[in-house]
Amino acid sequence: MTEDLKILKQGAEAKLYICNYLGRPTLIKERFVKNYRHPDLDTNITKERIKNEARSIVRCKTAGIRTPALYLVDFERRRIYMEHFERNVTVKDFIINLTKTGSENETNSLNILAKMIGETVRTLHDTNIIHGDLTTSNILLIPKNDNDNWIQCCEFHLVMIDFGLSYVDSSAEDKGVDLYVLERALISTHNDYPELFDKIYDAYKSSSKSNIKEIISKYEEVRARGRKRTMVG
Repeated sequence: MTEDLKILKQGAEAKLYICNYLGRPTLIKERFVKNYRHPDLDTNITKERIKNEARSIVRCKTAGIRTPALYLVDFERRRIYMEHFERNVTVKDFIINLTKTGSENETNSLNILAKMIGETVRTLHDTNIIHGDLTTSNILLIPKNDNDNWIQCCEFHLVMIDFGLSYVDSSAEDKGVDLYVLERALISTHNDYPELFDKIYDAYKSSSKSNIKEIISKYEEVRARGRKRTMVG
């Protein structure tokens, strides 16, 4: 069923392979064995994380959030088989390339992107999904059509990926932490655009009628604690 397994990327927690599975371009995420843990403990932790990742992907689909389609979960080999987007760019690379090219539509492109991210993260939280690792490397853009200039024309869909640290919880504080992680990621990676998170945050707050006063309050608390730690060193 699987052929031409090629390694795409290796991280701290897993290897990513691309292959053809049942005639479809497929990404395989294979989690490492952690030899410093007791084998039973390692197996249980890995199985739980795989379950959480698969559960979050399915929950996202139900909520209308784009993610890779889930094809197979293989606990024995610590693998998740999912859809591979052959034409894609990470939001991180999209923003970096905007800076390099000095696009005339830079402001408009960032406004469109910020709105999409804010609305998508809000939907995640309205569905009680805590992503756990909201960075611009974990958000993809894929083309809406066959236009070769889909990036320049902002003709793209937004896809959330890497739910390896995700879980389902209604906690306002955890949602606030999720927002703070995204803010810190933007500051550290995209400091050329200091206003970007504010635009994302505005879209987040305005994209749904559900009450998020508690989430906003918890985010501000988490942010204040983070600043205090930074000042103390």
